[in-house]
Amino acid sequence: MAYSINFSKHAIKGLAAIHEPYFSKIKTEIVALSTNPRPIGYKKLKGENAYRIRIGDYRVIYEILDEILIIELIDIGHRKNIYK
Repeated sequence: MAYSINFSKHAIKGLAAIHEPYFSKIKTEIVALSTNPRPIGYKKLKGENAYRIRIGDYRVIYEILDEILIIELIDIGHRKNIYK
């Protein structure tokens, strides 16, 4: 079963601000989420119904909607700026 991936406005803006070589790595990891939404090293965020994966110094924050097979990308950015 493959999940669909939806991007929020924050995620699109965050991804657009990232330069190579991180951009390609992040893009590859996002595509991989469609087949495995819970990869090795993922973590559930405390106090939220969201998860994060690490790609170098960057983080991808997302929600998994198992009932309808959708992954909602909430935000993408550098680790010092991503957490509120």
